[in-house]
Amino acid sequence: MSKALEGVRILDFTHVQSGPTCTQLLAWFGADVIKVERPGAGDATRQQLQDIPDVDSLYFTMLNHNKRSITIDTKNPKGKEVLWRLVKECDVLVENFAPGALDRMGFSWEKLQEANPKLIVASVKGFGPGRYQDCKVYENVAQCAGGSASTTGFRDDIPMVTGAQIGDSGTGLHLALGIVTALYHRTHSGVGQRVDCAMQDSVLNLCRVKLRDQQRLAHGPLREYSQFGEDIPFGDAVPRAGNDSGGGQPGRILKCKGWEHDPNAYIYFITQAAVWEPICDIIGEPGWKTDPLYSSPKTRLPHLNEIFTRIEAWTMKHDKFEAMDILNKYDIPCGPILSMKEIAEDDSLRATGTVVEVDHPTRGKYLTVGNPIKLSASPAEVTRSPLLGEHTEEILREVLGYRDNEIAEIEGSGAVGRVTKLAAE
Repeated sequence: MSKALEGVRILDFTHVQSGPTCTQLLAWFGADVIKVERPGAGDATRQQLQDIPDVDSLYFTMLNHNKRSITIDTKNPKGKEVLWRLVKECDVLVENFAPGALDRMGFSWEKLQEANPKLIVASVKGFGPGRYQDCKVYENVAQCAGGSASTTGFRDDIPMVTGAQIGDSGTGLHLALGIVTALYHRTHSGVGQRVDCAMQDSVLNLCRVKLRDQQRLAHGPLREYSQFGEDIPFGDAVPRAGNDSGGGQPGRILKCKGWEHDPNAYIYFITQAAVWEPICDIIGEPGWKTDPLYSSPKTRLPHLNEIFTRIEAWTMKHDKFEAMDILNKYDIPCGPILSMKEIAEDDSLRATGTVVEVDHPTRGKYLTVGNPIKLSASPAEVTRSPLLGEHTEEILREVLGYRDNEIAEIEGSGAVGRVTKLAAE
C-alpha cells in the first residue's frame, strides 16, 4: 500500500508544538519532512522538560516522529545557499516563527515565490491581521483570546484553560488541512499559495458552540445551563458552566464508587431525551416517566440539579466501568473519566495504533500518540524522531545532489555544524 502523501516534500522550519504537530501529521501520511534546525541547539524542546539527562525530551520526540533533521546555520553564506536549494526542491515550507521573522531572514513570500512558483508557504501565527497581529502567542494565551478560557470552569470561579492543547496542537491540525487543500488546488492550478492559520482563529473554531450560545442569549436565558434551574440571572456574555453539556442534551460529571480516594472515579452522563425512560428505571424513579415535571425535556430543565443528584446516587454504587456496562445496554450516552495512566495501559488503544510504543537510540522505548486519522488504503507507521542533524549528509547528497567534495566543503565552512553520525540500527 502506498502512503497518502508519498512524493510530497516538506521544508519544516517549525519548532515547539503548533508547527511540529502539523508537519508530524503530514509525515505520518508519508510526506518527506525535512526539519531544519540550528547547529548545536536544534528545536528548543529537545532540552525542555528533560526527564533523562542529555537525551531528547519527550516533548520533542512526541512531536517529531517520521522526520529527517538537517542542521543549517542560516547566517552562514553556504548555509543560505543550501536553504535556497531546499526551497527549490520542496513542495511546502512550514514555519511558526514570530511575526516578521521569516522576512528578516531573507525569505519573504515574494522571494520564495520567485525561487519556486509552485511552493506552498504555510504559517502559524498567534493572531490574524488586527490590533494584536504582532504579538507573540503561546498555548494558554490562544485559549484566552479564542474564547475558551472565558467559558471554561465554574460560574463563580476564575476563567480556566483546558488541559487539551487546543491552541498549539489544534492550530497545527487546522494548518495541516490547509496545506493538503493547497496541494490539491495546485494539482489543477499549477501554482503555490500562502496558507495562514492564526491560533486565536483555531481556538474559536473549536469553541463555536459558545459563539452559538452568545447569540441565543440575546433571545432569553440558556435553559440547559445549570444556573437557569437555580434561578440565577444571566449576564450579557456566555457564562462558565462547569461540566454542563455543550449541546442541547444536559450532561454532568458524576461521582462513582471509590471517588473518595480515586480522583478519576467519575463518569460523564447525558440525559438524552430518547433514553429518558430507561434512565428512570435504572435509577429507581419510574414515576418520572409520566410526571409532568419530568416527562419532557423542557419541563426537566428547571430540575436538572435534582435529577443529576438522584442519578449520582445511583452511579456512586458502581465503579465507572460497571456503570458503563449497565448504561451501554440501553444506549445511554456516557463515558468514563480516564486518567493518563489508564489510557497508557489501554490495550484497545494500542491495538488501533492510537497509542504506540517507539524505540529510540538514546532514550529506549517510550509511549507516544499515534496518528488519530486512519486511512484504509494508506496505513500510517510511526517511526522515531531524528537526532539533531542526523540526516544532514543524507539530505545534502540525496535531495540536493551535492557531490562528496561539495559536502566536505559545506561541512568545513561550518554551515551545518557538527554532523551526527549514527551507527546502523
